[in-house]
Amino acid sequence: MKAYATGLLAAAALFALPTTASAHRQWLLPSVTTLAGTDGWVTVDAAVSNDLFDPDHFPMQTDQIQVTQPDGSKGQIQNAATGRYRSMFDVQIDKAGTWKIGTASSNLGGTFTLNGETWRVGARRGPPAGAPGMPPRGPEGGERPAGAGGPGGPGGPGGPGGFAPAKSVASAAEIPAGATDIKLTETINRNEFFVTAGEPTTTVLKPTGKGLEFDPVTHPDDLVANEPARFRFLIDGKPAAGLTVTVIAGGKRFRDGEHALTLTTGADGTVEVKWPFAGVYWLNATATDNHASDKRAAERRMSYTTTLEVPAP
Repeated sequence: MKAYATGLLAAAALFALPTTASAHRQWLLPSVTTLAGTDGWVTVDAAVSNDLFDPDHFPMQTDQIQVTQPDGSKGQIQNAATGRYRSMFDVQIDKAGTWKIGTASSNLGGTFTLNGETWRVGARRGPPAGAPGMPPRGPEGGERPAGAGGPGGPGGPGGPGGFAPAKSVASAAEIPAGATDIKLTETINRNEFFVTAGEPTTTVLKPTGKGLEFDPVTHPDDLVANEPARFRFLIDGKPAAGLTVTVIAGGKRFRDGEHALTLTTGADGTVEVKWPFAGVYWLNATATDNHASDKRAAERRMSYTTTLEVPAP
C-alpha cells in the first residue's frame, strides 16, 4: 500500500505543471497497438475534440487515412463509418512487424489579390451545411475543421479541410499571372500511430527527409510505464534542436486538468519522456521556418502528432 501511495504522489507531482489551454485537436485512437500474431484487427476512432480521446466536437474524415505495412507496401482501411462526433475504421493486421497508420499532408495555402479582390489559395468546397458531423456554415463558407492545414496552422484559412469562400483557387499553381500581394504558407502535417504484430520492425519508421519527422530511439510499440523513452525529431533529415514537444495523457475528465508535459529537444533532436502512469498518450511537436518548397511562400509550418500506448510493467 505504501508503494502504491508513493507512485500516486509521484504521478501527481509530475503532472503538477502549467496546464496547456484546451483547443480543438485531431486524434487517432487505436483499440490496441501490440498483437501477438497476424490474425488480429485494430479498430480506430478518429475525431477532433477539446478533450483528447473524448469525442465531443466532430469527426475526422477517413478518406486521407494511409496504411503502411511492415514491408513498406500500401495497406487499406476497412469498414469505415462516420458518426456525429467521430469516425471509425478497421485495419486487418495480417503481416508480422510494425505497421504505420495515419495521415500525411503537404499543402500551400494563403491569399492573393486580383482586380482589387482577395482570393484564397488551397481552399476547397466543404460538404453541404448540416451534413452529418459538420457544423452549419457561417460567413465566407463557415467554420473550418480544426486540424486542417492552412496559413494559420491547423484549422487556419485556406486549409485543405476548410470551406472555400466565393473567390478561390485549388492550388498555388492556379494563381493567375496578374495576381499581386501573394501571401502563401506551406503546411506539412503528420498524424499517425504504430501497430506491431510479433517482433517490432523499423521499416515504417525510416524518415523521408522532408519536413518535421519522428525518428524514435525507443520503438513506439515497446513502451513501459516505469521506463523512460527517448524520441528523436528531425527537420528535413537533420536533428531538430530546441523543439517543443507536448505530451498529454488521455482521460482528462478523470483529472482536475489537462496537465501537459512540455519538453524540449536537445542538440541531437531527442527528448526523454518519463511516463507517470500507464495509459494512452497524445504526443505533438510543431515547428516553423522559412524553408518552404515554393519561393513565394514566406513561411513553412510543420506539425507531427502520434498516439502512444504505454502499458503497465
